[in-house]
Amino acid sequence: MEVIETRAQLKQWRGKVHGSVGFVPTMGALHEGHLSLVRRSLAENPWTVVSIFVNPRQFGPQEDYHRYPRTLETDLRLLQNLGVSASFVPSVEEMYSSEDEAYISLTRLSRLWCGSYRLGHFDGVALVLTKLFHLVMPARAYFGEKDFQQVRIVEKMVEELFFPLEVVRVPTVREPDGLAMSSRNMYLSPSGRAQAIALYKVLQYIQTLVPKTGLVSDLLREGEAYLRERFPEVRLEYLAIVDEYSLQPIEHLRQSSHPRALIAAYVEGVRLIDNLPLIYPEESE
Repeated sequence: MEVIETRAQLKQWRGKVHGSVGFVPTMGALHEGHLSLVRRSLAENPWTVVSIFVNPRQFGPQEDYHRYPRTLETDLRLLQNLGVSASFVPSVEEMYSSEDEAYISLTRLSRLWCGSYRLGHFDGVALVLTKLFHLVMPARAYFGEKDFQQVRIVEKMVEELFFPLEVVRVPTVREPDGLAMSSRNMYLSPSGRAQAIALYKVLQYIQTLVPKTGLVSDLLREGEAYLRERFPEVRLEYLAIVDEYSLQPIEHLRQSSHPRALIAAYVEGVRLIDNLPLIYPEESE
């Protein structure tokens, strides 16, 4: 595996390879969720590039940029063992200049849900991915469904900006108890870790109610009550049921062919997110 630190080195490497390149953009602190993306890329492409870059443009002023976990040596060892072709580990200075004037401003999808609480977050994601897509020139880019709003925004951006690549969704990877794998899970104490399962439990509980009612207001009310009663220490930011494509809230599950429940909540001050597609009764039989 080549460890590439500069745009010039990446350009040189990219000029030597032929055939489809799969790309997995990450911020490091790799876990099994990331590795599932890497394995998918390795299975579908002769070449796989993984970037490790903690992108300052997607963190707000009060967020955890400086304490975000950085485990580069361990990450590179994992990628080497999997057989990744190249890792791109640029510095902030390699990706951004103090004189930069180009920004990407997203509109509708980025202002919903997480975007309404993390102003500018998705603009920063879109900017760094645009840069990375131009540098890596992948045939396919792999994203986990745990960050579902991000996946939809990337799909829309790729479509509207005519990037010649396919966005590949990979299902959320979970711990044995159902907690969605996340680099931020390592912030949690053992007691906080036990509380964090609340997000998935709420989503599962809502799914059990679907055969009884498709009315979204009922499902959300019951879900929020379940959270308050069983996990009082978890602070809910939002719980929503949306159409998977538009991310717009729906009033009844029958309004969407692909309804999905979204949740964001704080556990010990750590912001966690999760989501689950809701399955109609006839589809679960």
